[in-house]
Amino acid sequence: MDGRTWFVLAAVAALVMLVAAVVLLVRVFKARRLLLDAGIPLRSKALFWVAVVYTISPVDLLPDPIYLDDIGILLLALQSLHSAARAVVPRREL
Repeated sequence: MDGRTWFVLAAVAALVMLVAAVVLLVRVFKARRLLLDAGIPLRSKALFWVAVVYTISPVDLLPDPIYLDDIGILLLALQSLHSAARAVVPRREL
């Protein structure tokens, strides 16, 4: 593979990570109201904050240019938070 192919692959990977980061950012801001809700279990809220701390910490499972572990852990924490919210108030629009 020549340099141009590597550049295109790097650009596509950067674009995919950018889109994932934007989607993640939107989901984090939507999760804010769930964190303020008193009915959500403390365990789910704590899991979310642990995932946020892991995301911004310099210690990672994968090297820093690859943010897939950070994104994956934060998405799992958000999924857990939304599942807990659905269990508490099943009819509410999340």
